[in-house]
Amino acid sequence: MAAGALRVLVVDDSALMRQLIADLLNSDPEIEVVGTARDGWEALSKIEALRPTVVTLDLAMPQLSGLDFLRMLTMERPLPVVVVTGIDDTATTLQALEEGAVDFVLKPSGPISGDIAKVRDELVAKVKLAARVNLEEMLRALQGRTATPVPQEAQAPRPRMPIVAIGASTGGPQALRWVLQGLPRGFQAPVLVVQHMPAAFTRPFAERMGRAIPLRTREAAEGDVLEPGIVYVAPGGVHMKVRHNARTGSLQIALEDSPPVNGVRPSVDVLFRSLAEVAGPEVIAVVLTGMGEDGAEGIRALKARGATTVAQDARSSMVFGMPRAAAETGAVDYVLPLKEIPEVLIRLVAEKAASLPGRRKGSRASAREEGR
Repeated sequence: MAAGALRVLVVDDSALMRQLIADLLNSDPEIEVVGTARDGWEALSKIEALRPTVVTLDLAMPQLSGLDFLRMLTMERPLPVVVVTGIDDTATTLQALEEGAVDFVLKPSGPISGDIAKVRDELVAKVKLAARVNLEEMLRALQGRTATPVPQEAQAPRPRMPIVAIGASTGGPQALRWVLQGLPRGFQAPVLVVQHMPAAFTRPFAERMGRAIPLRTREAAEGDVLEPGIVYVAPGGVHMKVRHNARTGSLQIALEDSPPVNGVRPSVDVLFRSLAEVAGPEVIAVVLTGMGEDGAEGIRALKARGATTVAQDARSSMVFGMPRAAAETGAVDYVLPLKEIPEVLIRLVAEKAASLPGRRKGSRASAREEGR
């Protein structure tokens, strides 16, 4: 085992799964599984003695559930947590991400399943990533906003309008909640979201988000017409684009089952490039926390067409990968702390709305007041 290896505690109520996860992690020379626990209480008792760097966590456990363990850990001794979950734990997994888990991995179906190599690679990568996250800043952001159910209001479609497009990966569910909770009812733009997430999780993710923010939220579907005040979440497993319907003049969602871009599907770059072609100057593009470089080329294409571009700053990002890559293109107008992004979006959308044909030029101040 290499000196300075990442120390991992594996928590799962299944002895078979504990051993399998430990074996997968120990196969990497930079990781050492220092212990296992069969439930949350045992895990809490071992953390002080074993001093793990990262915890992998099953959610469906007896006695002390994974969610309750996560809440106690956050209060007593915050550590990066990677959830290792089954496909039937979708809602609980999303709740764990909202409450401080760094990321999640779907469990392999067994020790000889065909997907074991893929799970191993994903698990190792996410554990290593979790060890590097800015946990203190992430938890501070999570504590800054609480979910409040909000009555929904329908919005009338408009032929031309500002468009907000947001891309995120690791840490994105928490960052997106912060940003979207800060936008007001009557927001004058549709919001398009690409969050790297498996297909089974994006619809529940959109539904949960919709119960917590002022804007209507849905998983995007083929042919959806963009309307202001609605959040469209890209479905997992397909790319989301925006196309112009020449017959109606509307902008519509198009979903494509084409190969992954930047190793992911949906890809932020795919959405951003499609918007550069059909909406250019009306777009405000935002790159939030995430690993990799997805979104950087799309930001460059949008900026060349007159869009306004924003990236989350290093201090407030759980992982400053995607925002860094975007900023390094030289095509980003604003690099901002997460807490400032909602206010800036409200201002930028009001300015773009006021500049569109047929809109009163003096509407900027009143629109800003609407966002307060």
